[in-house]
Amino acid sequence: MMKITRKSIFYILLSIITFQAYAQESSEKWSGEKAKAWYAEQDWISGANFIPSTAINQLEMWQKETFDPETIDKELGYAEGIGFNAMRVYLHSLAYKADKEGFKNRMDEYLKIADSHHIKTIFVIFDDVWDAEPKLGKQPEPKTGTHNSGWVQDPGYPASKNEADFAELGMYVKDIIKTFGQDERVLFWDLYNEPGNNGKRNESLPLLKAVFGWAREVNPSQPISAGLWAWDLQELNIYQAQHSDIITYHDYEGPEWHKRVLELLKTHDRPMVCTEYMARTRNSRFSNTLPMLKENNVGAINWGLVKGKTNTIYAWDTPIENGDEPVEWFHDVFRKDGTPYRQDEVDLIKKLNEE
Repeated sequence: MMKITRKSIFYILLSIITFQAYAQESSEKWSGEKAKAWYAEQDWISGANFIPSTAINQLEMWQKETFDPETIDKELGYAEGIGFNAMRVYLHSLAYKADKEGFKNRMDEYLKIADSHHIKTIFVIFDDVWDAEPKLGKQPEPKTGTHNSGWVQDPGYPASKNEADFAELGMYVKDIIKTFGQDERVLFWDLYNEPGNNGKRNESLPLLKAVFGWAREVNPSQPISAGLWAWDLQELNIYQAQHSDIITYHDYEGPEWHKRVLELLKTHDRPMVCTEYMARTRNSRFSNTLPMLKENNVGAINWGLVKGKTNTIYAWDTPIENGDEPVEWFHDVFRKDGTPYRQDEVDLIKKLNEE
């Protein structure tokens, strides 16, 4: 996850300069005009990263045995109630590999539920965060008081670095995007979450390039993107920014730093969506960040909707071994019964979404 310091701001500036030096765009990338026209057709994008409270990770969400449409329906109802209109949802290639048609049917069922709540979906394809060795089958129980103790990378090791195996991943990506690439319930495709995380750095560049190539080959009606998140990963940043139809990014810092990032990324002159933010104990809060994003017409997707098995009410590096609820939640908006963690927060979210 990203921490912004004054040194980081230097890297941002350096990266922006480098982006401009390499400004030639792929011929297949959407023009700025097309991206802006698409964005103008959307309501202000507001929502959360979503996994049902009954799932510890992407595999538990999507495998047949643990797919939970009842909880999904209930919890997306909480989101609809405060005006959220978009959810960012992680897929997993292993769940597809185990049951291709069943996986796509479950995706369709999810989309039907989300659409019934007037919510569009941002699907995330690959991910470099947390456990690098995902396994099918029964997933582990949460570690008491520990943030995201069961989250898994996709595809993880060794597949993410073994280019000889990319063909199988390519079939997965193309099949999924071809199946849903003209579907109005899908808002856009987030091709790779935080490439280079967990010390991988430029090791992830070949797979990043490959997934953009596979998506362009299918040519979906929705835009494609991969979010900027670590400002010193210059080669990855350059590729992500050059090849994304819209600019997406993550920021978990306070509003002063976040505003600097926002202003710098505006130089790309493309629609922008912040696909991860809101970590209360880092001073990234709804109260100080959401109005800023709305004012700048930047989409806002916070981390977490309902307190659950991911344990994201706990901070990244501050486990509470006895499982007591932290004095201040790190992420998430609702308790399992639908009551808000903070009523003033959901009042603000609802107000901004109704404006």
